[in-house]
Amino acid sequence: MTFVDRLLRNLLIVFVALIVLVPIGLLASGTAYGEWSAEELQGLVGFVPAGVASLSGLWHAPLPDYGLPVLSDTFLGQSLGYYASAIIGAVLCGGVFILIGRALTRNAPKNEE
Repeated sequence: MTFVDRLLRNLLIVFVALIVLVPIGLLASGTAYGEWSAEELQGLVGFVPAGVASLSGLWHAPLPDYGLPVLSDTFLGQSLGYYASAIIGAVLCGGVFILIGRALTRNAPKNEE
């Protein structure tokens, strides 16, 4: 097994472990840092920055509060929503990184040994 293979295997193990630990956030009280709505931000700091106010309606999450619409009232539903969000995000980020890596190495000279 080469160094790169071991490195990729270890990164994948860490990545999977982080995905498995995702629902730990459900045990915390309050909201996650930086995931505040304009109304929550107003209550926390007393004002809403102009940029936040102008862009607050631009994006609506596919899984609001990470919950599956059918089961969002249960811990299981929330956990599954967290897992779905983590897996979808990981796959999308991984896909983008793979595409960028292939684009960067497309014209690179091949090392043939």
